[in-house]
Amino acid sequence: MVDTKNIKKIRNMHMLDTNKVGMAVGWFFALAHLAWAVLVLFGWAKPLLDWVLSLHSMSLDYSMSGFRFGTTLVLVIFTFVVGYVFGWVFAAVWNASRK
Repeated sequence: MVDTKNIKKIRNMHMLDTNKVGMAVGWFFALAHLAWAVLVLFGWAKPLLDWVLSLHSMSLDYSMSGFRFGTTLVLVIFTFVVGYVFGWVFAAVWNASRK
């Protein structure tokens, strides 16, 4: 005889909390962009990007604008919101597929 209570309990263990996943992905996106902003602030972003491009056998002519606190704040907040939405949607789709 199959114990359906335990099956439901096991299935619920694989459900994701949409808010927690959204927060985790949002913070990851925001911190990654904050790290990029720190690289821009110290002038390390262009050499790093040039090196990464050279690893791909690429060379681009581009310029980096200077660090601006307001722009950086908007970037970090925006990427947090986008990451939260991506994480929330991922968890919601995951949960829907587990039912």
